[in-house]
Amino acid sequence: MKNFITLLVFFCFCTIQAQFRVNYDKKDKFTELDQQRFSWGYFIGLNHFNFNVHPVHQNQLNPTGVGINSYGKFNVYSDNKLGFSAGLMGRMKLSEYFDLFIQPGIHFTERILHFNHIEVGKTYNKPDPNNPYDPHFSSGTFTATEGSKTRAVKSTYLDLPLFIQLHGDRWFNTRPYVQAGFGYMANLQSNQNSQDDNEDGIFRLKSNNYNYQIETGISIYFNRFRLTPSVKGVFLLNNELIPDDIDTPQIWAGSVKSLKTRAILFSLKFE
Repeated sequence: MKNFITLLVFFCFCTIQAQFRVNYDKKDKFTELDQQRFSWGYFIGLNHFNFNVHPVHQNQLNPTGVGINSYGKFNVYSDNKLGFSAGLMGRMKLSEYFDLFIQPGIHFTERILHFNHIEVGKTYNKPDPNNPYDPHFSSGTFTATEGSKTRAVKSTYLDLPLFIQLHGDRWFNTRPYVQAGFGYMANLQSNQNSQDDNEDGIFRLKSNNYNYQIETGISIYFNRFRLTPSVKGVFLLNNELIPDDIDTPQIWAGSVKSLKTRAILFSLKFE
């Protein structure tokens, strides 16, 4: 994560410096784009998705509070891999400094959830559906393996955000901006309707989600197009977690109170 952010900052710095250096004696380029009422474009980029994990505290189904250890450290956490994003953009000019943007996109990502409280070889009771809160009743047992300690969560998010953009004046052939908005995000690989759950190796998430997004960047004008390197933060508002079945050991989804996606996206926009 730190290397990714460092590389991102270095790239933006070099791009801006190069643009400023060659533009001192040049006229403004592609000025007609700023005057258009409507315009469109596309973007490609890298994403860094993660889970904001809130472990469950002690309760009847989870008397030991396995989501948090005795030192207050989370037993459940997520790792992630760099993913890919792409999409389209539509702009409507509102005024000299404000634009309305819609940016439908798709994000491919993978996260690994770790459950450090699960002990390999240990036998866990499966709750009785008729008496789920009574530890004296059981519908069977489950013996944990090495694979029980992790769950790979692959997601394909269809993102439909709407933004209000505030941009500054042009400085030679560059223009900074900041934008914020809300969006709907559909997880096409959520497994929400799957009959299997974590006992079968399937971690289920909700398909329909809502988020807010904040983005900043600098538009660079060329003769025939505008290139915009940007950084965006995405924060889901709802809990994505779907509980395991009642007769599944409460060592996976039962150890987590909520999961909310948060993400950083670096994009190159072309208009």
